[in-house]
Amino acid sequence: MQSPWIEKHRPKFLEDVVGNTDIVSRLKVIARHGNVSNLILAGPPGTGKTTTIHCLARHLLGKSMSQAVLELNASDERGIDVVRSKIKSFAQRKVTLPPGTHKLVILDEADAMTPPAQQALRRIMELYSTTTRFALACNMSSKIIEPIQSRCAILRFSKLSPPDVGERVRKVLITEGISFDDEAIDVLADISDGDMRVALNAAQAASVVHSHLTQRNVLEVSDIPHPRAVMTMVEHCQKSELDEALFVLKDLWKQGFCAEDIVKSVFRVVSNHSTLEEVVMLHFLKIVGQTHCRIIRGHDNFVQLAGMIAAMAIKDMEFVPEG
Repeated sequence: MQSPWIEKHRPKFLEDVVGNTDIVSRLKVIARHGNVSNLILAGPPGTGKTTTIHCLARHLLGKSMSQAVLELNASDERGIDVVRSKIKSFAQRKVTLPPGTHKLVILDEADAMTPPAQQALRRIMELYSTTTRFALACNMSSKIIEPIQSRCAILRFSKLSPPDVGERVRKVLITEGISFDDEAIDVLADISDGDMRVALNAAQAASVVHSHLTQRNVLEVSDIPHPRAVMTMVEHCQKSELDEALFVLKDLWKQGFCAEDIVKSVFRVVSNHSTLEEVVMLHFLKIVGQTHCRIIRGHDNFVQLAGMIAAMAIKDMEFVPEG
């Protein structure tokens, strides 16, 4: 049975980690000196937070990693009992380690921990600071209580850039012996929205059906509106060609795409549209954001999409920059 590419091709060393070069450079310095502090790794999903801390642990602990690392997913095991039993017993355990290194507790989805569990964790971090270090991976560091934040160095991961995603996907496809078009790589990088897992999962799904990846078959498995169609719709809006823009919208709707898929695709296309003037791009993004909020609140989806297109096609914008 074929294993998921996101696991099969997960980086093993810091040199292999893609994106967030400043953070990776800092961790390489820590790896050389060996004395790692408590860490909070915050950022969007699929940006390499857990992978990066695994690479650091592998560099610091080597063969001792299996005994000296405890990994828990706090979204599943987030109560105070887990902190008092599993984490405390691990912190108390004696393990032979390389000189100058510590045991490591990796808590994934740490922002899902309950407040009482976080308070108990804070106390354990104090008591066992000489033998154990903690790495907390989360999407939002603001959900980690202040006493823990003050005991940690916070590393903020950002979304991966399309070139970074495209480069890694290209290497994986070559390793797997899958042929591809450059346009397919561009689409995979675009639909990932900075999440490497999304790009690799889409590439693997397409490769199961097709021996050669093209833009078309990647879009088929990804189930998102074709970027060219969305681009055409935006360009019609830019020229105030409302009927033509609505015709494209209706066609996308008939294909079965949901309102959120269409709104997100419009956002990506507008953000990356190189020919749009900045004031027009900001105006379009404002309209798209307002439409997204109304759709989330449960208002009639197609009516909101049509209203978005109409608002974008109006020449008289609500705001004009000063100066």
